[in-house]
Amino acid sequence: MREPTRDDIDALVGPATPHFAYQLRARVRELVSALSAGHPVRAYADEKLQLLDALGHASSKAHDGGRAHRDRPGWGELPSSAPADEPLPRR
Repeated sequence: MREPTRDDIDALVGPATPHFAYQLRARVRELVSALSAGHPVRAYADEKLQLLDALGHASSKAHDGGRAHRDRPGWGELPSSAPADEPLPRR
């Protein structure tokens, strides 16, 4: 296999979404695992790993947001969205 390039890193990271940030982070880490710590592509990948970590972490911090109001349309149809301390009644 050829040595990875910055373009290879960008191809993986560029279309990243919060939902897939950690999967892409693992792929980037694996891609550069054979490179030395001082390699410029490894350093570039490390920057992108931090970006992916921030992207995934920011989207998974539900406690930072407010609770959805129960009068929201469709709430009664989504029992999995009720908080643990206020579960919806069993059907």
